[in-house]
Order: sequence, then C-alpha cells, then structure tokens
Amino acid sequence: MRRSRAANAENAKCFLNVTAARRSPRNLPAAWDPVQSWRAGRQTWPGSRASATNTFFIELQKIGIYGGTFDPVHHAHLILARLALERFALERIVFVPTRLSPHKNDSVATPEARLQMLRSAIEGEAQFEVDDCELQREPPSYTIDTVEKLRQKYQGAHLFLLIGDDNLAGLPSWRGFEDLRHMVTFVVLQRAFTPVVHEYLSVDRRIDISATEIRNRIASGRSIQYLVPRSVEQIIRTRGLYREVTK
Repeated sequence: MRRSRAANAENAKCFLNVTAARRSPRNLPAAWDPVQSWRAGRQTWPGSRASATNTFFIELQKIGIYGGTFDPVHHAHLILARLALERFALERIVFVPTRLSPHKNDSVATPEARLQMLRSAIEGEAQFEVDDCELQREPPSYTIDTVEKLRQKYQGAHLFLLIGDDNLAGLPSWRGFEDLRHMVTFVVLQRAFTPVVHEYLSVDRRIDISATEIRNRIASGRSIQYLVPRSVEQIIRTRGLYREVTK
C-alpha cells in the first residue's frame, strides 16, 4: 500500500520530535548517582539507556585504590584486595605505599624496601599493580593528593578507595574530606574485632593478621611462614628487616 507524501512527511516530523525529546537536557534526571549504577557492571550517562535500541552509554573503568604503609605487606592485604575486586567487579587494584602518613608514626622499613616487598608480593597478579606516587612526593602523604594524581592517570575511571574501619572515626578530619567523598566511593575493610557501624560499602570479612604482629615475631625469632608471601619473607631475611621489637 502506498502512503501519500503528506503522511510520510508527518511520520518523519514525529520521528524527529521524539529523537529531539530524548536528547533534550530537560529529560535528564535531576541527579545521577554513580554509586548506584556500578552494581550493573557499567556506568551510564544521565538519560542514557544501556539497551540494543539506544547505544548512548559509556563503560567506566572501575579501579580500587589501596593505600597503606605495607610494613610489611602480608596475606591479609592481598586477600582483602582480592575480595574487594571480586565483590565490586573492579578491573584492578592499585596499591599505593605511603612515605609517611600524617595519621601514623614513621614506618620501620625504608620506602625502598617496602616498595620492593610490595612489588614482589603481587608479581604475576594481572589485576594488581603498584603506584609509587606517594613515595615520589615530599611527606606527609594526604589521600586527596593521591586521588587527584590517580584521577589524572586513569581519566574518567570510577575510583573506589579501600580503607580500614579503624580509619572511620578520623575520616571527617582528613584533608579535603568533603571533596574526597565526591571523588571516590569508599570501601571499608574490617579490621576491628567488633564491626564498626557505617554507611559505606564494605568487605565484611576480618583476617587476623597484622604487620605489627609480623614485626614482633621476627624480632623474637619466631616464624612468619604463612603470614606473608614467600618472596616477601625472603626479602625480609636477606635485608635483615624488623630485627628490633616495634609497636
């Protein structure tokens, strides 16, 4: 059946109106929460639809940032990083060793030794990597500076910041906290014996291994087998690290 030119013109006009309406900024939602959309394994721009009929969406890389002194790195660090990666479908975990945390005392091992141990611990792990940006800066280390650096490195990525629940009480006092909370999604790792009530995403598993315990065991001549990777144990032995009792 043939359609008249007038009918065809009217249909074309309707199509253009619908298309324009879909693209109009007035049809975008008032707010877009990226934290809610990570569950689907993709990020979409406001007003977009991840469907076969509308391909106006963008996949955002999801990267976990795991900062710490890693003095030394041990199996609890690695296990919790893996659990966070799997639970939140992260592409990778970036370990960031600190030179000197403003919230802690000096580390025991040198930055170079801690970096060597960390790199050896994740060797062969395709989804784990180390970024030494904090070791390249003058101390003290502030998380917001590191996040800014990594935002430039991984432009457009959705960043997840892994922190221990022992940091929650002091979190509001962190430099630039109000800005930081809009730059990252916090993921809390359980370290306290009694779970801490909070509003953030979390890995609800506690692994009872601490760097302090490892250092004290070494100083007292006891074995640290099964607490750290073999490569880390070898570095500690070769370099003669942690021979004095620490706190």
